[in-house]
Amino acid sequence: MAFESGRSARARAERFTHTRAALTRCGRRHSIIKCGARPARNSPLALPTDSSDGPLGPLNDNPLEYFTKIACAYGDIAGLRILNFKTIFINHPDLIEEVLVTNARKYSKGRVLRANRHVFGEGLLTSEGDFWLRQRRLAQPAFHRVRIASYAGTMVEYTQRMLDGWRGGEERDAHQEMMRLTLQIVGKTLFDADVERDAQEVGKSLELLLEIGANFRRTIFVPHWLPTPANLRVKREVAQIEKILYRIIGERRASGRDAGDLLSMLLSAQDEDGSRMTDRQLRDEAITLFLAGHETTASTLSWTWWLLAQNPAVEAKLHAELDAVLGDRAPSLEDPAKTRLHGTGHHGIAAAVSGSVGNGEAGPSRTMKLRVTQ
Repeated sequence: MAFESGRSARARAERFTHTRAALTRCGRRHSIIKCGARPARNSPLALPTDSSDGPLGPLNDNPLEYFTKIACAYGDIAGLRILNFKTIFINHPDLIEEVLVTNARKYSKGRVLRANRHVFGEGLLTSEGDFWLRQRRLAQPAFHRVRIASYAGTMVEYTQRMLDGWRGGEERDAHQEMMRLTLQIVGKTLFDADVERDAQEVGKSLELLLEIGANFRRTIFVPHWLPTPANLRVKREVAQIEKILYRIIGERRASGRDAGDLLSMLLSAQDEDGSRMTDRQLRDEAITLFLAGHETTASTLSWTWWLLAQNPAVEAKLHAELDAVLGDRAPSLEDPAKTRLHGTGHHGIAAAVSGSVGNGEAGPSRTMKLRVTQ
């Protein structure tokens, strides 16, 4: 995890000092990353680089490899400074909890997220403080247990539909299959099935925006208002997304119909003073939820299959546990509590798919093939 110290020079210095002291007090427990000899130091420090592009070169090329090297070379806390851009990397779950949960109010969201507000607006991903708290309260009913149960049913239904189209002995691109599956699910749960084509268009535009946004150098140092080819393309894709979302929001407001999806819940949500979300706020939250339910979930699932393929003993235990709990039936929302999967996400998809794939090759960042078994 990476985050920045504050905004003004003084605030940056104060927060940098607080971060170093607070995280050091947490203690450097054993890292979850397997390395060779661990360094003795644990203070933020400058990172060397073998790239002529500076640290952002290898960070752009292979972020996972770069972050792993930082953790192995410098331990659970390390620092990076490029011009006025100062970042602290923390590499242990306990330290990450310190920043995101225990003392979350002492940290602001970083420059990368702020630089993408023209895309994501002031949704839960990018907003902060009291506004974030208000939006969270308004969105909370959409994740009531009854609603979650219906979403779980949709996940299982769409996953089973995908598996029905697979045949034994086939090889499939795991990440592409997961991207297609999660797009269908988020289209149904967020917008309902009557706008499936619109969901595909939004998904295509978001994938392109994420690809462009993955260039840390451009995101950090090139203002979004500068008319570069990449920025103009981002502007066009954002306009396309907004055109679709505002039309859907307008149609749903006019009809007053509760389609049982997340958008219906967000439209009906009221704050304590009786106010509701504006169209702009709905647009921001819809994009945030679409991103969380599509690309993020697909990546998590793809890495799950890859890791299981690399650890056959763990995969065998998973299959045995699923067989014992499920037998021949499809999974339900209640099943994870009966297994050691309890506490993880994407239960329905993971349980349904895991019984139908064999070993994976390569890794999700490239092409990962799944062999379909009967």
